[in-house]
Amino acid sequence: MKVHWTDTAEGHLDALYAYIARDSPEYAKRMVDRLTRRSQQIANFPFSGRRVPEYDIDQIREVIEGPYRIIYHIKPDQIDVLAVIHGAMDVLRSSEEEDDQA
Repeated sequence: MKVHWTDTAEGHLDALYAYIARDSPEYAKRMVDRLTRRSQQIANFPFSGRRVPEYDIDQIREVIEGPYRIIYHIKPDQIDVLAVIHGAMDVLRSSEEEDDQA
């Protein structure tokens, strides 16, 4: 199945890269590569991720890579990566803040 990275998720990757690159551009590149490579697992085994507890909807799942959560929505024709956030972040608060900024 095709995996589509939403603009929001790509923005999260860009911000994550910029933050880590302040200390180590090489590590930042490796971390972003690790996160984007998880698309292969998601594409091949969409239900391998756990249900996101904050939503408790079967089609909204997440996989963990290091300290980050890759949150995605399984649709009939594709999978949308919705967000890449640090595991300590509150998903619901993060999405509310983005809505306020829009």
